[in-house]
Amino acid sequence: MRPQGRDPYESLYFEYPHYPFVRPPEMDGAARRHRVAIVGAGPVGVTTALELARHGIPSAILDDKNTVNDGSRAICISRHSLEILQQLGVAERFTAKALGWQYGRTYYRDRQIFRLAMRHSEQERFMPMYNLQQQYIELFLIEQAMTTGLVELRWQSAVQGISADDTGVAVDVQTPEGKYTLAADYLLAADGARSAVRRSLGLQLHGEAYEGRYVIADVQMRSDFPTERRAFFNPPALPDSTLLIHKQPDNIWRIDYQLMPDEDPEDAIREDRIRARVGAIIAMLGETDDWELEWWSLYKAYTLALDHYRHGRVLFIGDAAHLVPIFGVRGLNNGFADAVDAGWKLAWVLNGWADDPLLDSVTPERRGATMDVFANAGKSTRFMTPPSRGYRLMRDAALSLSLACDWAGGFANPRQVTPYTYSDSPLTSHPQRDHAFTAGPGAGAPLCNRRLGEDDYLLDHLGRGFNGLYFSATGEISAEHAGVLDELENGDMPFRCLVITHNPDPRSRGHANTLVDTDGGVFEAYGAGSGTLYLVRPDRHVAARWTQLVPDQIRAALDTATGRTSP
Repeated sequence: MRPQGRDPYESLYFEYPHYPFVRPPEMDGAARRHRVAIVGAGPVGVTTALELARHGIPSAILDDKNTVNDGSRAICISRHSLEILQQLGVAERFTAKALGWQYGRTYYRDRQIFRLAMRHSEQERFMPMYNLQQQYIELFLIEQAMTTGLVELRWQSAVQGISADDTGVAVDVQTPEGKYTLAADYLLAADGARSAVRRSLGLQLHGEAYEGRYVIADVQMRSDFPTERRAFFNPPALPDSTLLIHKQPDNIWRIDYQLMPDEDPEDAIREDRIRARVGAIIAMLGETDDWELEWWSLYKAYTLALDHYRHGRVLFIGDAAHLVPIFGVRGLNNGFADAVDAGWKLAWVLNGWADDPLLDSVTPERRGATMDVFANAGKSTRFMTPPSRGYRLMRDAALSLSLACDWAGGFANPRQVTPYTYSDSPLTSHPQRDHAFTAGPGAGAPLCNRRLGEDDYLLDHLGRGFNGLYFSATGEISAEHAGVLDELENGDMPFRCLVITHNPDPRSRGHANTLVDTDGGVFEAYGAGSGTLYLVRPDRHVAARWTQLVPDQIRAALDTATGRTSP
C-alpha cells in the first residue's frame, strides 16, 4: 500500500520498469514446444532461468504482471546466496547497490541484551549479509536474463490451468489479446504463495500458521546509524510488542512491528495509524530528521510446505513449494537455493547427462532444507511472537534474566539462515567417512571460500559443471589419479579439475587449472594433504570427498551424484 494521492507504483526512490505484452507465436498458429516453462518472474523463477541458461538450456517465463513486485518485501541476501549470484554473473550488480552487514543488536525494553556477530574474515569475498530491496533484486536478475539470449520473458500472461502427463506439460495462458496454450517438456512453478500452478493441480501446503501479525513499513529518512539488524522486545514505543529495523539503500528504512492480539488488522493498516506508530518508533530511536512514508503491508508467519516438490513433469520451488517465517531471513535465501538445485538437475536431464530420476532428489534435498528452516525459524518465531501464554511467560522470563546475566541474551539470538547440508541426500556418497578429515566441508555441505590473492578467491575458479578439487603439495597429479581425472575432464559432461598446491615444482608443467595456496590456508581449511579430492556438484555442494582419492570410487560417486545409482 502507498500513501493517499500516490499511484500504486509511484516510489520515492525506485523507477518501476514497464514490460509490454509481446504477442507470442503460438497465438498466430505456430507450433512450439519449450524445453522448460517457468511460472513466476520473481527472484526464484528468474534465478532458475539463469541457472538453466548457465548450462545452455532455454526457458520461457510467464508472469501476470507488467513490472517487478512493489515494496521492499524480501531484503536480506546471505553470503551463500551471493555466491550463487556470482555463478550467474550478476553478483557485482548486487554488491554495488546493496548494504553489507555483519552485526546486529537486540534490546529488551530500553537496554541492549545481545550482540549478533556473524562470522567474517578476509577469506571471504562477500559479507555475511546484504540488505537490498526486492525491487532491485528482481530488476537486476531480469536484466541479466535479458542478456543471455536463452530466457524469454512473457509478461501479462496469467496461468489459467495446467495439464500434465509423462510426456510434457500444457499451460493455458490468458493474455490481453486472448488465450493460448504453451507446451513444454517440464514446468517449474515459482509463482509464490498463491500459486496458480499448485491450485490447478489440486495441491495444498501443510503445516502451521502462527497467531502473530506484523506490519511492514518502508520509510525514507536520513540517519547515520550503521547497517545493523535491530530487534526490540517490549520497546518503549510499543509495549508488549516486538520490532525489527533494517537499513536499506537510498535512505530507506524497513520497520516491522507486531500487532497486538486484540488489534483489528484492517484498522491497523490505515495510513493514519501507520504514521502514528512509525512516528513513535522513529522518535524512540532518537532520530530527529524528517521522514516520508514509502510503502506498507501486512504479514503473517507460516511454516507450510508441500509433501512433495516434484509432481511428474512439474517441479515446485520458492513460495510455491513452501512458506517460511521472515525471522532469520530464510525465505528468499531458501528460494535461491531451491532455484539452483532444480535448475542444474533439470539441465543435466535435458542435456542428456543424467536420467529423469535425478529430479526425484529435489524433494528430499529441498524439502529437507525446508524442514530444517522450519525447525530453526519456528524457534525464532515462537520467541518473537509467542503463540500461547506459556510461551510468553518463558520468553519474558528469559528476557528479564538477560538484564542481569549476559549469557541469557543468547536466548534472543535470531539464528540467521545457514545453507543446508545434503548429508542424507540420495546423491551424496560416503558421508560416514567425514570423521577421517580434520577440517573442511563434509559430504553434502557447500564449499567454503578461501582467499588466494588480491581479488582472487577459490570459488572464482569453479567450472559450470562438476568440479574436482585435487590437493597436491607440488602441483603434480599422481600417476594413480591422473588417468581417472583426465578421463572425467574429457568425458561427456562438464567436469573441471582444480589442482591446489602450496609448493609448486618449477620443473613441472603443472595442470591447466592450478591454484597456488601461498600460505597453506586452503589445505588447512579443507583438512587436505597430497592426494585429497573433493567432488563438487554444480551447486557447490560436496558430492563426496576422500583423504586419498580412490579412482573407482570417484566414478561411482559421480554416477550417484547424477542419479544413476544409489550410494
